Amino acid sequence: MLQPCSSGDILNGFIAERVNLRYFLTFGMLASGISCYLFGIARPYNIHNLWYFVLIQAIGGVFQTSGWPGVVTVVGNWFGKGKRGLIFGIWNSHTSLGNILGSLIAAEFVESDWGLSFMVPGIIMGFAGFIIFLFLAPNPIDIGCIPPVPTKYRKFDTVHSSDEDSGAENCDQSYSRLTYRCAYREQVDIDDVEIARSETSPILQRHRHVQEIHTGNAIGFAKAMMIPGVIEYSLSLFFAKLVSYTFLYWLPLYIAASTTYSTTLSADLSTFFDVGGIVGAIAAGILSDYSGTSALTCAVMFGFAVPILFIYDYIGSTGWTFNIILLLIAGLLVNGPYALITTAVSAELGTHPSLGNNSKALATVTAIIDGTGSIGAAVGPLLAGVVARWTGWHNVFYMLMIADMLALLLLSRLVYRDVQVYRRRRRAI
Repeated sequence: MLQPCSSGDILNGFIAERVNLRYFLTFGMLASGISCYLFGIARPYNIHNLWYFVLIQAIGGVFQTSGWPGVVTVVGNWFGKGKRGLIFGIWNSHTSLGNILGSLIAAEFVESDWGLSFMVPGIIMGFAGFIIFLFLAPNPIDIGCIPPVPTKYRKFDTVHSSDEDSGAENCDQSYSRLTYRCAYREQVDIDDVEIARSETSPILQRHRHVQEIHTGNAIGFAKAMMIPGVIEYSLSLFFAKLVSYTFLYWLPLYIAASTTYSTTLSADLSTFFDVGGIVGAIAAGILSDYSGTSALTCAVMFGFAVPILFIYDYIGSTGWTFNIILLLIAGLLVNGPYALITTAVSAELGTHPSLGNNSKALATVTAIIDGTGSIGAAVGPLLAGVVARWTGWHNVFYMLMIADMLALLLLSRLVYRDVQVYRRRRRAI
């Protein structure tokens, strides 16, 4: 199956920054549902043309990429920086729940009518799109509420090592080594809030001052790429999604090939990987909030994932107990950093202090990072199929272990920075 292309991710992120997200996400969900449904009707209509499937999947992939930049932006608009990792970790559980539901639906119909494995999810997506159209409020100011983080940033002059102790308690080191930025919460005038709340049509008309403070102007692709950390996290996510999506697509087949379980039972068993992913996303968010070191959190989980994949490859198929336990741990360690990068980290970089008052970069940054990861999500399953066919499943797992190590190495500069910041904070306590 084709993965949503990275160009669609970036294009949709660029569009999402400039349109009403309620309509944007509604259209994306409806179009994705229709594409999925059209893929499934190939069976009852006996369509066997390869190009039909390629075209439908390519179109569906572009529409599916409208989701992530849009929804991360909406959640980022509603929740501030406090406990952002935990909030995004809990929220991100929907991806694993969706994978579980999709696997169960596919397992239910794969041996009787595979077309329903696509038609049923298509109908569910269309219904969800209708719910989004009715109830989604993309920004608190759309319904007259005060946004959670009306923040501005002050640039401080270079802080030398002799001054670090006095400022470390209230200031976080910026991505520049020698510059610190302190964030302070700016109170919105009561008159402005009352005006925003009293408007008869807040979705169509907002008070200009409140809008300028909390939305800003959208930035371009080149400027978003220049935000410190975007390139490193994007490349790291390439390998993280390569591993995650290889498991998503090939795990049921691997379990069936390495055990005596039926196809349906193997698909059901593979869902434990996503159950572990739910726990991993929440755990990564909590660790990131507690330590303030997102890159270090991701690197540690990548590092522990390598030996777990090795162990699962050699003893995972020896019995139910080992299979389930190792799948839970592997899902936790593989999907934890992947979830953290695509949510809390993307939201943090999308509101980076270097943007100043221009805060409309969240969807663009999210699209760049997730779009790069989508390339890995497409490459991984493709390589896994080739490697498994010609050299066996053991080499597939070696490929995944190498990918995790590369994801870790790409974060090495950011990890070093996180360690330095953490040490300064500890000395300041």
